[in-house]
Amino acid sequence: MHDGSGRIHVQGLNKTFGPVHAVQDLSFTVQPGAVTGFLGPNGAGKTTALRMILGLVTPTSGTATINGVPFAELPNPGGVVGAVLDAHGFHPNRTARDHLLCYAAATNVPDGQVDRALELVGLGMAADRRVGGFSLGMRQRLALATALLGDPQVVVLDEPANGLDPEGIAWLRGFLQAFAAGGRTVLMSSHFLREIEHTVDRLVIISQGRCVYDGHIEELRAAEQSRALVQADSPDALVSKVQEAGFGVEHLPDGRLAVLGADSRTVADLALEAGVALYGMQDERIDLEQLFFRLTHGQFTGLTHYAPPASQVWARPGGPGQPGDGGSV
Repeated sequence: MHDGSGRIHVQGLNKTFGPVHAVQDLSFTVQPGAVTGFLGPNGAGKTTALRMILGLVTPTSGTATINGVPFAELPNPGGVVGAVLDAHGFHPNRTARDHLLCYAAATNVPDGQVDRALELVGLGMAADRRVGGFSLGMRQRLALATALLGDPQVVVLDEPANGLDPEGIAWLRGFLQAFAAGGRTVLMSSHFLREIEHTVDRLVIISQGRCVYDGHIEELRAAEQSRALVQADSPDALVSKVQEAGFGVEHLPDGRLAVLGADSRTVADLALEAGVALYGMQDERIDLEQLFFRLTHGQFTGLTHYAPPASQVWARPGGPGQPGDGGSV
């Protein structure tokens, strides 16, 4: 039954193309009110999964629902879901406004929404320009305008920042965060890891046929211990002191000590108590790019269940706790 929640729910989704397992037992839930990033290496099946959510590809097994029903059963899909999967499918001789007018007619959206959508994405001044002269970034904005035409509750975006300049990326970040803050749902895939780190609230990360993380981005960072890197005049004395305080220590090849789970201020206080002089300190911040590569290459040690069996995945407490995608396509 259509529940009006704005929730995307994927359960046990599988898709094979001949011998290729594009998506394998993928399960996750995207909640309204947040921007959810959908990440994975090339060939992990992200685009295939998005196409199944949008009813463009039929699953081999499993389900994908929006508002509790498959996309095809939504009573007014254009007013519920907007999607950007390809920024290249425009007739080059049509103007931006003409493109949106054609789409509005096909989806029973009032013509008055066209100029509103163009203004929302910053293309109001280019409304009467032919799309063939648009840059890739302008095409991305036009694709987003198409998705927003019906004032949707849910947007699904595949690489929406591709082709945008830094100013455009910053604009997209603010737009999506404001859109989600209004109680709507955003699911976006991206290869711009450093940018998505500042955009999303939650992450679904897939690799090698399974979901390796589903939860809040801050919880992902917290799962990996921070480290304070220090150079001490008496390393042994400092090691004894920090171990006494309950912190682990690693000896780095360059002679520094890495104090696990501590920041530089804490280490400095302990060194002072121990009478140890420090010649340099640095807090090591784990960014999303490092976490992503550790997760998708099996090197992430902060999670209890990396590469779990089919019934397990490390997830935020109360999360779906289900495996993910993989393969190719």
